[in-house]
Amino acid sequence: MDALEPVSLQDIRAAQARTAGTVIRTPLLRLNVEGAPAQIFLKLENLQPIGSFKLRGASNAIQQADAGQLANGVWTASAGNMAQGVAWCARQRGLACSVVVPETAPATKLTAIERLGARIVKVPFADWIDIYRTRRYPGMDGLFIHAFSDPAVMAGNGVIGLEILEDLPDVDTVLIPYGGGGLSCGIASALRALRPDIRIYACEVATAAPLAASWAAGQPVEVAHTPSFVDGIGAPRVFPEMFALARRLLDGSQVVSLEAVARAIKLLIERSRVVAEGAGAAPVAAALAGMAGNGKVACVVSGGNIDTEKLSRLLTGAVP
Repeated sequence: MDALEPVSLQDIRAAQARTAGTVIRTPLLRLNVEGAPAQIFLKLENLQPIGSFKLRGASNAIQQADAGQLANGVWTASAGNMAQGVAWCARQRGLACSVVVPETAPATKLTAIERLGARIVKVPFADWIDIYRTRRYPGMDGLFIHAFSDPAVMAGNGVIGLEILEDLPDVDTVLIPYGGGGLSCGIASALRALRPDIRIYACEVATAAPLAASWAAGQPVEVAHTPSFVDGIGAPRVFPEMFALARRLLDGSQVVSLEAVARAIKLLIERSRVVAEGAGAAPVAAALAGMAGNGKVACVVSGGNIDTEKLSRLLTGAVP
């Protein structure tokens, strides 16, 4: 993959106009917690029609494709949320859609993908993650929509940055979950263009934090990857083109524990009636731990697609 550049503000604004009829402009709400180290605000992407920000990038990428590219439908590789985004857009346009998922994909996300009419192909985790490098898989036809390493996808995600600044112009820090990097780098492209002084951090979970390890090493490195209830982020490696872009746009990565994420999910429900999946709660966990400093901190709650059984256990104080 060739080197990636930050997405231009022009492309992000174009994505904002292009996807206005598909995505919703999500609210930015204050999280009221006594003794919090900062003023914490929640960018509620869990309120998108598919319960995740992934609809933004999928919609922008598919709407930019021409009829020839879409003649054989679309496909993607995803643990669940990008799959829903692509499947949602495909159903809206009457396109065939296939999704390659890891064998560890959560049941609630698989059910949603099937409900949207996509064909699911389960593969071992190692085969699944390699698709992000090769961009191909046997038997898959049509246009491949990459979950993160795609300028059109990142432009769609970047609209979140525009919305944060519209609602909170004096924001000091923005915390963003880091899976493949398309969300954080898309948002950061918008923020750096308009407010280059803002602190922007990726957020990872301790059981799989390749960006933090790579940042410390100064180059992409492999890390141990332990699957957990935080299934929307975490991998054994970062992709070189995304690492290079992240180093240009972000201020680093904040790593939180599974226990901290579990507490954040419980708190969000009890205090704000917000259901967040593990990835979506990671920035909140980081903010509550003081990792973003003080001032005004915007946390991107990236999604809310979590298995009911896991959520039930989390509400009792357990860590699934």
